[in-house]
Amino acid sequence: MSSNRFQNLQNWTNKHVFSNSLDYWNQEMHDVPSYQNQQTSGEGSNQRPDHLEIIQEIAISEQPLPDDVPKQQEPVDDGHGASSEPISALQAAWNVTNAIQGMFIVGLPIAVKVGGWWSIGAMIGVAYVCYWTGVLLIECLYEDGVKKRKTYREIADFYKPGFGKWVLAAQLTELLSTCIIYLVLAADLLQSCFPSVDKPGWMMIVSASLLTCSFLDDLQIVSRLSFFNAISHLVVNLIMMIYCLSFVSQWSFSSITFALNINTLPTIVGMVVFGYTSHIFLPNLERNMKNPSEFNMMLKWSHIAAAIFKVVFGMLGFLTFGELTQQEISNSLPNQSFKILVNLILVVKALLSYPLPFYAAVQLLKNNLFMGYPQTPFTSCYSPDKSLREWAVTLRIILVLFTLFVALSVPYLVELMGLVGNITGTMLSFIWPALFHLHIRQKALNNFDKRFDQGIIIMGCSVCLSGVYFSSMELLRAINSADS
Repeated sequence: MSSNRFQNLQNWTNKHVFSNSLDYWNQEMHDVPSYQNQQTSGEGSNQRPDHLEIIQEIAISEQPLPDDVPKQQEPVDDGHGASSEPISALQAAWNVTNAIQGMFIVGLPIAVKVGGWWSIGAMIGVAYVCYWTGVLLIECLYEDGVKKRKTYREIADFYKPGFGKWVLAAQLTELLSTCIIYLVLAADLLQSCFPSVDKPGWMMIVSASLLTCSFLDDLQIVSRLSFFNAISHLVVNLIMMIYCLSFVSQWSFSSITFALNINTLPTIVGMVVFGYTSHIFLPNLERNMKNPSEFNMMLKWSHIAAAIFKVVFGMLGFLTFGELTQQEISNSLPNQSFKILVNLILVVKALLSYPLPFYAAVQLLKNNLFMGYPQTPFTSCYSPDKSLREWAVTLRIILVLFTLFVALSVPYLVELMGLVGNITGTMLSFIWPALFHLHIRQKALNNFDKRFDQGIIIMGCSVCLSGVYFSSMELLRAINSADS
């Protein structure tokens, strides 16, 4: 009975809400050609690529790599009429290093201020665990030396049919949370420069400029935006490090304490985990390497480099500004003109960063909901002339406004990063890779390997549960203090 009701609701929705086009209001579903049979740039094949994995690679290397790669050494059609060669270990390391650096390193000095040496230990320890869980995840792709699976979702579905939907849900949550945090970060930076406008006002202004993302439907544009994002990232990091090094004579390492605050430490750990989450695109990255046997070494050195940079950047920032360290390191700058310059560069970086996770989230929703009936529950979001349908653009605009609504409701950078990291970060980077590895590879594991997997699972669950509780408490305290 309930299935019939759902079917009726689905049919009504496809006809009256997710209509094929304004030109087709009165047509039945079978009267309109399905877009899934149209050959478009980057789309239209019967095998749907996992665009999140593709897009995260494109963000840095600007090499569009499809989900299905026939052979590691053969050129790959990128879906745009061009071919891209398999990437080297150095290119793969560049991808991973940039993915786990990101814009959120601006919050690492406040992590050192709050957690002291415990935060520094977390930056190193989380890097070590994420490296090993990345290795475990890739091992789950193989059986007896032969690759049987290609994506994180396929691994999850092999572990338990249907479990891949949980991976997709975590993936979507991570992407949208990243978009929300970019809005919060940009508003914080702008309010510090121009305090005459409050934070909610800046969020709405920034969101208005980002509404153009609703029309973004070209991977090449996303790639170019991400390239300029990487340039701005390097520039601002260089500026801040040179500035901090100019005050080396004033540093006092004794200011970094071993004091442990159980109420704030889980939030800081979650924040660190959030910055290391990269496991979703690792299977695709490994598949597109010229020599996949170099993956483990590449992953190890990229995580070592990231850990060193995070520790150095966090320590430099705190040692330079001490107790005056703000949530965003640039807001600690005493010279207002210099602060405005650095903050505006960071705002530009945030604006350039937003389209990538937003576009990935849109593709994720499209591939699982809007590829055309009966392949997916709803009508294709493209018309026969390959243009976006009106309601599809409207849904994208609503998605931008949704990120704005959440940012307005929870405008607290560190607490929000900590909460997201403790939920989706621990699942994607700690618990699930070890759990899947223990199940899929159990016959080939010795006792030490099994204990190792079990230890990561237990640690991940502990971090997740304690982190969610204490991060939620910190978030509630921040909300209550703002209301009082």
